[in-house]
Amino acid sequence: MKKLLWTASFLTFLITATSWAQKVKLDGNVDFLKNVKQVELAYKYDKMGVGKFKDGNEYVAKKTAEYNKKEAGKGDKWAEAWVSDRESRYQPHFEEQLNNYCSKIEFGENVGSDIKMTVETTFTEPGFNIGITRKSASIDLVVTFTDKSGKELATLTIQKVPGRDAFGYDFDTGVRIEEAYAKAGKEIGQFLTKKLK
Repeated sequence: MKKLLWTASFLTFLITATSWAQKVKLDGNVDFLKNVKQVELAYKYDKMGVGKFKDGNEYVAKKTAEYNKKEAGKGDKWAEAWVSDRESRYQPHFEEQLNNYCSKIEFGENVGSDIKMTVETTFTEPGFNIGITRKSASIDLVVTFTDKSGKELATLTIQKVPGRDAFGYDFDTGVRIEEAYAKAGKEIGQFLTKKLK
């Protein structure tokens, strides 16, 4: 009986995980990557909406004020982490999964390639986890490939990429968003590998 319950739980997890698969949309084609060994990565967050806010700066200002009201300096620390998590958590996890799933090309910052891949986050849903109820984080990305002159070669979009800890310990916003970037890297890596066969 235990084995049957475990199998049913595992199958439910697989079905749920499969339903999370995101669709990457391509504008143009990526044939220009077929003989490329390295691609320069860059990230943009300047036009990002967050939750109910079209301007992410409004979200940060509101959360900072709320946290500072509860405890002096807490909001300032939170706002600092909101920005520093990008470089310390989100980008490395995105890059790691992108390279894992598209291993024919090395993607990285400062690789010195003539091809640049700019990953722009256009929307972030931070989600929440308060124990008894939760909402997964999610992100929307627009990925633009350009050549050395800045000419646009192709654009990828991926929306509502979910992020959450599989075991439910994602009480920290950064953990949920980090998982969304890792998933986005995986999905884009798989998509490019399929297109470059």
